[in-house]
Amino acid sequence: MTTSLGKGANAPLPSPVSVVRIVFDSASGPELDASALLLTETGKVRSDADFVFYNQPASADGSARHLGKTGRADTLEVDVSRLPAEITTVALAASTDGAPFGRIAGLALRVLEAGGAELLRFDIGDATDETAFVFGELYRRAGAWKFRAVGQGWASGLAGLATAYGISVDDPPAPAAAAPAVSPVRSAPAPAATRATAATRATAATPASAATPASATPPVSPAAGGKISMAKTVRLEKQLAGQPASMVNLVKRAGISLEKQGLGDHKARVALCLDISASMTRLYSSGKVQELCERVLGLAVQLDDDGMCDVFTFGTGGYVEGPIDLRNYQGWVDDLVNRRRLEGGTNYNKAMRAVREHYFPDGRGKKRTSPRPDRRPVYVMFVTDGHTTDQNGTRDQVTWSSYEPLFWQFMAIGASSRQVKAGGPPPPPRKKGLFGGGGGGGGGGGFMARLAAAMSMDFSFLEELDDMGGRYLDNANFFSVADPGELSDDQLYDLMMEEYPSWLKQAQANGLVTG
Repeated sequence: MTTSLGKGANAPLPSPVSVVRIVFDSASGPELDASALLLTETGKVRSDADFVFYNQPASADGSARHLGKTGRADTLEVDVSRLPAEITTVALAASTDGAPFGRIAGLALRVLEAGGAELLRFDIGDATDETAFVFGELYRRAGAWKFRAVGQGWASGLAGLATAYGISVDDPPAPAAAAPAVSPVRSAPAPAATRATAATRATAATPASAATPASATPPVSPAAGGKISMAKTVRLEKQLAGQPASMVNLVKRAGISLEKQGLGDHKARVALCLDISASMTRLYSSGKVQELCERVLGLAVQLDDDGMCDVFTFGTGGYVEGPIDLRNYQGWVDDLVNRRRLEGGTNYNKAMRAVREHYFPDGRGKKRTSPRPDRRPVYVMFVTDGHTTDQNGTRDQVTWSSYEPLFWQFMAIGASSRQVKAGGPPPPPRKKGLFGGGGGGGGGGGFMARLAAAMSMDFSFLEELDDMGGRYLDNANFFSVADPGELSDDQLYDLMMEEYPSWLKQAQANGLVTG
């Protein structure tokens, strides 16, 4: 039998129940993201590991877990018998993407036995402008566990919330970079990450009326085994304030993909290199290039403190277009097409030189034969639907840039042997040199080389760049899609992060990335 509680009321967990599921319900309005904080008698967490949410789905001891969403309901599970002795309270909270809880209808918290029988219910009808909300608490009294209905939250100030719970808001100081021996290595493609099943970010703030702090679900979490960077959480909250839900969701999805690779707090500069040859006309006019720009911007907001994505274009020439950011991205492609007409050729070399010269002006985009380290790597998303007119120059750019902290992610639009289908697995890693891709000349070759070219249409050259020999590090990856709009956000971001993490480890070990 269910016991209904009013605000401020409490009830014991019936003996011998120790495992309970906490269901955060709503009927309509903004969606909820559930979280739990394990608190000592001081009202603070022992460490950031005591914050359980979708991107850190379990406490270190496994006593509290985030089970995920079913429809609109988000669920936590707590085994009070496994909670350490110093944990006296578990705060049960939820947050939104900045929308006030007053817009949510049917707001309720249900406490269930692990088998599904409902024990307690707390319906909330007085929420107003809170964006983070403590629904209730599990707390220990005289050796027994009880539940208290709280129903209070915050309207502003994520930094204040984090401080109140004892979670560090400042980024930890960067460790001093070692001076590793520099030697060429070859990196293998990283395994594809598992697809995300949920992607959420939320905001929270200082109490509107509560004495007990509420929880927020940050849009990012730390590298595996690390600490949650509340500094990044605060930055993203400020940058995304007032943004449409579609952009907030893209940033969430990008953050989840980074977290799965242990890159939740990684920092990098992000660039987008766009083909403006006339064959791309349909993709520009259909809005799919605009959509792609927004998706890459979502990654840039996660990786770069300034939230900007530098854009370069190439047709017969290579051009620096300036950045897109959260202030100017809407309609950005229309403005681009109005000021720069699509061209009749495709020259990767000129675009790649423009990128290198922009980030590493000391080399002027020319030949480099020794490492050029930097604190921040550069991630370049390079998009084309055709082959280059200057293969030798392009090979040079990829080879020379392998001595720089710069990674090329090539995405071709069309068929290839590494084509990705919507909802399907990533293409298998290509065996090095299978079709003569070890740095040889373009065209020609034996039967297998010609067969490869036929199989991959115009993209055998990009496949060659993916596994080309003679580089300091393997600094490129390649896949193709028939239509970029067919890929889900999760699938696209996972593909974009397929090989970058392994390159980053190599770049750090060999002194290219020092931050």
